[in-house]
Amino acid sequence: MVSKKINEINADFLHGKERKSKSLAGIDKSSVKRFFNRELSWIAFNDRVLEEASNLKVPLLERVRFLAISAENLDEFYTVRVAGLKEMVRGNMSWPSIDGLSPSEQLGKIEKLTRTLMQRQQEIWRNLSTNLEVAGIKILKEKDLTITEINSLKDYFTEHVVPLITPLAIDPAHPFPFIASGGFTLAARLKRLSDNITFEILIPIPSQIPRFHRLSKGGKKGEIRFFPLEGILDKFLLILFPGYRVVGKCTFRILRNSDLELEEEAEDLVREFETALKKRRRGDVVRLTISKNAPKELFDMVTSSLSVLSEEIMQVDGVIGMSNLSELVISDKPELLWKSFKPRNPERVEENHGDIFSTIRRKDMLLHHPYESFDVVVRFLQQAAADPNVVAIRQTLYRTSRNSPIVKALCEAAEAGKSVTALVELRARFDEAKNIHQSRALERAGAHVVYGFLDLKTHAKISVVVRKEGRRLVSYTHFGTGNYHPITANFYTDLSFFTREPSLARDATKVFNYISGYIQPKNFEKISMAPVDLKKTILENLANEVNCVSKGLEGNAWIKLNSLIEREVIDAMYEASNAGVKIDLVVRGICGLRPGLKGLSENIRVKSIVGRFLEHSRIVCFGNGASLPSPDAKVYISSADWMDRNLNRRVEVLVQIENPTVKAQIVNQIMAANLRDQAQSWVLQADGSYLRDNDAHERKFSCHDFFMKNPSLSGRGRAIKKYPPQLLVERKIH
Repeated sequence: MVSKKINEINADFLHGKERKSKSLAGIDKSSVKRFFNRELSWIAFNDRVLEEASNLKVPLLERVRFLAISAENLDEFYTVRVAGLKEMVRGNMSWPSIDGLSPSEQLGKIEKLTRTLMQRQQEIWRNLSTNLEVAGIKILKEKDLTITEINSLKDYFTEHVVPLITPLAIDPAHPFPFIASGGFTLAARLKRLSDNITFEILIPIPSQIPRFHRLSKGGKKGEIRFFPLEGILDKFLLILFPGYRVVGKCTFRILRNSDLELEEEAEDLVREFETALKKRRRGDVVRLTISKNAPKELFDMVTSSLSVLSEEIMQVDGVIGMSNLSELVISDKPELLWKSFKPRNPERVEENHGDIFSTIRRKDMLLHHPYESFDVVVRFLQQAAADPNVVAIRQTLYRTSRNSPIVKALCEAAEAGKSVTALVELRARFDEAKNIHQSRALERAGAHVVYGFLDLKTHAKISVVVRKEGRRLVSYTHFGTGNYHPITANFYTDLSFFTREPSLARDATKVFNYISGYIQPKNFEKISMAPVDLKKTILENLANEVNCVSKGLEGNAWIKLNSLIEREVIDAMYEASNAGVKIDLVVRGICGLRPGLKGLSENIRVKSIVGRFLEHSRIVCFGNGASLPSPDAKVYISSADWMDRNLNRRVEVLVQIENPTVKAQIVNQIMAANLRDQAQSWVLQADGSYLRDNDAHERKFSCHDFFMKNPSLSGRGRAIKKYPPQLLVERKIH
């Protein structure tokens, strides 16, 4: 699967009615090739991210950021997905992927594609560094340094680097040490001048030392100058080794298996996770990147000591550890960054003097992050903690910030004597240690902390606040598509739905009781929950669209996800397409569905949006017998992607939206804009390639620009009558 830039690709699914299809030999509804491979589809997604690093419509420093993100993404892919495949090969497991490839076959294809991708990263960086220099940001080489800068760097090395590094000799008395995953390490051969004896040393570089040191003096006026850490080490290494000379050196970086293995019968889940985290740090090496010009003696020492295979080695002529390039994205050059954007505060909240409960009491409200402030979600819980009429709070926590104001509010509520139950998911990958720390803080405050199931991640995003109003207990419920994370909410697109609807509160309570007390939920009223009936609801809605077509009515579906790879759901969409149901999908990342294939998926279109913000919301709209948008549409928001893990091995929720204003906001505004987007859209083809319009001279519609400029529906107050928000489809939903 590859990404290509091409003219004459119509990514406007809202207005473009044409659905092109083609035939591919040997692919039909019985062939495993009706699916795309998960891992290869992910690489294609990261390829689209990398393309933004060379997109001239993106500000220069933001292009550097995209390059760093693509490198960080690839690191995680290797430490988790590739590591898992390697474990399968070592265990002689031949389980095929959804498209019929064995683990070893997948690894072969992955290796070829990722090597090409890493080479492109280096090429893109060379172009970006040239452009940065023109723009007044220079990455210096030793020959560029002035005497003043050399002296400054020497002082920096002795005062800020030397205290943090430990040279490690390699000889029979000093075996090759443990090297941490992601660590940047210098290897060198030194010769003692007094007797010409040579030996090898390693210097692991702690992450606390910046990879690029910013110089305070020298250069042209207004020029910002950086010198790389590896250059500093090279220049001043012999300060650590007087009486020696360097006869060879190289740098290398390793990635280790970071997947966690847990005992199925663990008695103490927290202690089990702490043990597993320690094991993670010492996982097997899955990738070694090393300087291309590494001397043979050092190359052999490093590769043999780490026990890496030839296919696990990548020799790099350029920057090793490109995720560190994010350090160069500085605020000093605002003209090289996206124009600043401040999220809107919903007028309705301000009209109610900041009282979140009063706002929700009047009408359901949907916030669209990051365009509308996540601070409203934080204030919802802060107000609950301070309100003497609030008696109970139930909260799920999958990922949140280190010093989370939400966790702080929950602690304050518990300390105030309110009943607080927090469902903390320990299996949030790479946030496990943080979540253990947060859970202990909550327990100290007096909250009830529940860790959920060993075999099911709790990925649902729910908060319920129970408030005493007169003689009644009234529940205020928040459902989200994203994490309760104030930082990522600044650049993840997500939905926050606030309601006082009793049926939704009852459903939410059933979810909490299922996780905390193993009470099997029955008779949900407005939501569906994985692993109980969420997939069933999706399949029933698709079947209903087929039934509508059979009756001569319209059959339509608009779907927005991050990933789509679940076999049964994809097959159901193929069946719906063959019956005449028109399906438009916005899938940011992994997509196992093959669109636009005659006799299989000719009524299905798929696009991926990659731009300034990370698409993260999950939205599902079914026409229910009418063309979309329609007042009769069945509209849902969800925490779940359509993957096997989400639908079958996680606790997820799918929430039906019935409030007319919120429905109109989702369908006529949010989904319509995503479907119309051309500026940031890649269209998936039947052969697996992604194409986008590369016409640099034509101004294309951008959904991100649209949302930044246009207020949404349900957060508006009295201003909505005088200044109605723009809807892309002017069709009323009653």
